[in-house]
Amino acid sequence: MTGAAPAQAEPHARRDLVLTVLGAFFLTNAITAEMVGGKIIHVAPEGWLLFGDRPAATVGVFLWPFVFVTTDLINEYFGRRGVRRLSLLAAAMVAYVFVLLALTRLPPSAGFADTVDDASFNRVFGQSQWIIVGSLAAFLTSQLLDVFVFHHLRRLTGARHLWLRATGSTIVSQVLDSVVVLWIGLALPKHWDLATFARVAIPNYLIKLVLALAMTPVVYFMHWIVERYLGHAAASALAERSAQES
Repeated sequence: MTGAAPAQAEPHARRDLVLTVLGAFFLTNAITAEMVGGKIIHVAPEGWLLFGDRPAATVGVFLWPFVFVTTDLINEYFGRRGVRRLSLLAAAMVAYVFVLLALTRLPPSAGFADTVDDASFNRVFGQSQWIIVGSLAAFLTSQLLDVFVFHHLRRLTGARHLWLRATGSTIVSQVLDSVVVLWIGLALPKHWDLATFARVAIPNYLIKLVLALAMTPVVYFMHWIVERYLGHAAASALAERSAQES
């Protein structure tokens, strides 16, 4: 009896470590994407026009594929409850970052040479605050939609076609996320017209779509790593239980 406790504790410890690592990547990429999302870059060669100008996208959009991968893995092994818990934690941390940014903008810069002045600091991090507001409005709803589509597809396909539920859930949920975040985070405070909004929103979504498809091998690779770490039987049982609970 005394020797059974460590043997039983080890699988739980391994599952907890998997969730902790996935959660860390999820939170880090999500918060970093919010912080850098105010930078807009061109994503097409000169001469390619969309609504009269070159298509553009935020640099933060390139970090979201890692959020997609971790969301899909958490969906697979920890179910709707795990994603909901982590999404609420992420929303709380994003709100916390909003408060921290507001507080750090209050004291004036000392004005030393080669340091960030108030105008530059406020221009960058003040804009990030608007993006955070937009993200809070869209993040939870898009995550819940992602979970719903993921598990609906899993019920239809069983354990097969991982690529379908991983990509399909991302395609649907990111329509909502891309539009809401960009509209509240940039279009409203910057007074964009509809053409400017579309010139950024459409490439933003298409980039997410292409990267979600491109990350499909990464999803399978990460599933392989989790199965090797937990053991095939334990990982399959965990995924099946998560599907039933969801």
